[in-house]
Amino acid sequence: MYPRPGWVEHNPDQIWESQITVLIETIAKARVSWEEVAALGITNQRETTIVWDRATGIPVYNAIVWQDRRTASRCEALRQQGWEKKIQAKTGLVLDAYFSATKIQWILENVPEARSRAEKGALAFGTVDSWLIWKLTKGQQHATDVSNASRTMLFNIHSLTWDKELLDIFQIPAAMLPEVKSCAEWYGDTQTDLLKTSLPIAGVAGDQQAALFGQMCIDKGMVKNTYGTGCFMVLNTGEQVIRSQNQLLSTIAWQLNGQTTYALEGSVFIAGAVIQWLRDGLKIIQSAPESESLALEKQDNGGVVFVPALSGLGAPHWNPNARGMMIGITRGTTSAHITRAALESIVLQTKDVLDAMVADTQSPITELRVDGGAVANNLLMQLQADIGQFRVVRPQTQETTALGAGYFAGLAIGFWKDIDEIKTQWQVNRVFSPQMPLEQVKTLERQWQKALHRAKDWADED
Repeated sequence: MYPRPGWVEHNPDQIWESQITVLIETIAKARVSWEEVAALGITNQRETTIVWDRATGIPVYNAIVWQDRRTASRCEALRQQGWEKKIQAKTGLVLDAYFSATKIQWILENVPEARSRAEKGALAFGTVDSWLIWKLTKGQQHATDVSNASRTMLFNIHSLTWDKELLDIFQIPAAMLPEVKSCAEWYGDTQTDLLKTSLPIAGVAGDQQAALFGQMCIDKGMVKNTYGTGCFMVLNTGEQVIRSQNQLLSTIAWQLNGQTTYALEGSVFIAGAVIQWLRDGLKIIQSAPESESLALEKQDNGGVVFVPALSGLGAPHWNPNARGMMIGITRGTTSAHITRAALESIVLQTKDVLDAMVADTQSPITELRVDGGAVANNLLMQLQADIGQFRVVRPQTQETTALGAGYFAGLAIGFWKDIDEIKTQWQVNRVFSPQMPLEQVKTLERQWQKALHRAKDWADED
């Protein structure tokens, strides 16, 4: 739901209903009995924020989605007050409306009686994983994992605790917060009458961390990109927190057996969403897969550059006032040129983030593992290899986010004895290697940087 420009919301009850329906359908389609199900894993949109009443389980407001920009001015005020470096040092995050803290604060300040109820311990906060755990256990468990906690802007990624100073900055009562657990341990058993048996909830991770694990990027230096609504690149940095000098996020990848693995992350806000916009907004394609065949009608973009800053720009720019722009249009421009430029924009935004990762780690990227709905587009994957000048590896199982959650749950209950056993399951579908002449790559990058500069700060007040 989009109540106002820049606002994005979900109905929390619809999230619950959709997930319980999918759970039941999955068992039916897999043709297994409920008794054969060993455990349940959960993975979720991370920063999306839900606040609900502990007594009734009723949300006090819609879920405020990660893409929502309503608290950008609050972040700017905190920046002006000098809090940015302190927040980044503790959380690894850039001070931005993307994360949960200012979303919680907005609910407390704008929903009648929310703050007084929260201070009395009557309200609970959770990202979507916590909401689902609460609903599945009929309110017996209020918990999250370290990877989701690390995206709230309230969690100290060094001490692995909710940070009192951060709670004070954002004026959030500690009583609202869930218990923080590792990614692979028992979270509680399902209690809902909608399922035919009780299942142990044993694995929880935010979607991008789950995808990193599902891709078996378990060694330091391995990197994956998930092409969904946005693009999410995560680089395993091992046991070391690398503090980014290039506007990337330092975050927790996962915690297993008491050992915490960290990561660098860069988020592109609009990736697959730009193809949805071509379909639903401009109506120049009928379906997302059609973008590949239409773009292949032309050998190049015809000079068109598309900056898809439809929700501002994420990493490494973090510019909420950027807006979408197409430039280089002539009388000869066709829908095929625009579609090709849209696909290139996904790749070029990814390259900007990967370049920042290389600068932060001082280590080149030679291989990118890819997943998500858009990786079925072979042209997109080839463009990524061309512009990145590295191998792009697409696995057999492309729903690696769900796979990662399953792996965590399976490890927790001993279904797999260790990671080495899981590694043998990961298989390659196709490898894309660079083919485009380097001079052509440099031209695309030069045009992109010029257009990017023009798109920034467009929505600034004059």
